[in-house]
Amino acid sequence: MLSIIGLLTILVIVALLISNKITPIVALVLVPIVGAFVAGFNFEEIGGFFNSGIESVMSVVIMFIFAILFFGIMQDVGLFDPLINKMIAISKGNIIAVAVGTVLIAAVAQLDGSGASTFLITIPALLPLYKRLKMNPYLLLLLIGTSASVMNMLPWAGPLGRTAAVLGMDVTELWRPLIKVQLIALVLLMGLAAILAVREKRLIAKRGLLNEEIYKEAQAPVEGAQDEASLKAASLRRPKLLWANALLAVAVIGVLVWGIVPAGFAFMIGVSLALPLNYPKMKDQMERIKDHAPNALLMAAIILAAGSFLGILNGTLMLDSIATDLVTILPAAIIPYLHIIIGFFGVPFDLLLSTDAYYFALFPIVEQVVTGFGVSSLSVAYAMIIGNIIGTFVSPFSPALWLALGLAGLEMGRHIRYSLPIMWGFSIVLVVISIFIGVI
Repeated sequence: MLSIIGLLTILVIVALLISNKITPIVALVLVPIVGAFVAGFNFEEIGGFFNSGIESVMSVVIMFIFAILFFGIMQDVGLFDPLINKMIAISKGNIIAVAVGTVLIAAVAQLDGSGASTFLITIPALLPLYKRLKMNPYLLLLLIGTSASVMNMLPWAGPLGRTAAVLGMDVTELWRPLIKVQLIALVLLMGLAAILAVREKRLIAKRGLLNEEIYKEAQAPVEGAQDEASLKAASLRRPKLLWANALLAVAVIGVLVWGIVPAGFAFMIGVSLALPLNYPKMKDQMERIKDHAPNALLMAAIILAAGSFLGILNGTLMLDSIATDLVTILPAAIIPYLHIIIGFFGVPFDLLLSTDAYYFALFPIVEQVVTGFGVSSLSVAYAMIIGNIIGTFVSPFSPALWLALGLAGLEMGRHIRYSLPIMWGFSIVLVVISIFIGVI
């Protein structure tokens, strides 16, 4: 009975998340409470489960808030502008160089962990270049989305924070083994970009001017967005403080990788130094915080709600019960490899489940089942992260992707048809490589 209640609780949460009719916070808080009451637990016991769950995610919440603020400020002051402009200047006029440069530019832009800001930076800058060279704008979206997805394995991005919350571990510890996967993935992606660019050159030669209308349709929304964004951003830039901000960013990331202090504390110090360094007036400092606070607080609220959800499901022993019962149902030969199977199908799962549903509903069940057969929780986490994360920006559940489509004047259906097979294949290759190098 406990397994049935637990499964129904998770299914209802998944259905609500897929429906997009309520926020993840509402689903993650209310549904588990109802499930716990049905299972026979009282309010006092549920409160204890809540406290336990919140304690397990608090360090992740602090890290998220200050990491988003820190990298938001670094974007505001223009820390990454010279590098992006240099890449654009180097790649201009050569289709292969443009494609490879797109990967690198998107990787740099995604350092703040925000897909929305990545698309706002890269699409207005690169789409005119793609149009001039008659390159397919869907190739631009594919390369930016895949590169940003690789960088989304950073500890202050969403997937690792969610996974760390489920496992109750430090997100920086979870990230360190993924650094080599990210580096390998970026090298492979640059190679893939070159191959796709060669194919694109052939297609351009074949279609001639037939694709001209696509670019005319894409032109209108981009010009307005680019002008508006440029005017708003100009007053926030601090080019004279470029090296000071670069040293600060390197120091914060270095401390983070070194692990001598908690990640949240490192970013808290970084924000406290970055604000007065770039904006001496208190009013300007508060404006920067207010501008980035919505993203920071939204992610923090979701993680806290997830802590409540996981605390209740763990405290009521629903997850243990589901795992125990699944072991008796699934063929014994499959269970030890269930995380790898899920990893192989991670990208299609992104079309069916939101990020919250994947990491807060599916991952805990798989982790509970597979660890019973001697597989480590980290191995399960890495298989499901690496297998799924590449599909982040091909999913209709991604708000940032809708923003990208609007900026480029493109269609979701055509983007999925163009990008899904390539992204899925790339994801499977990464999972296989991760198995060979011992991450999974």
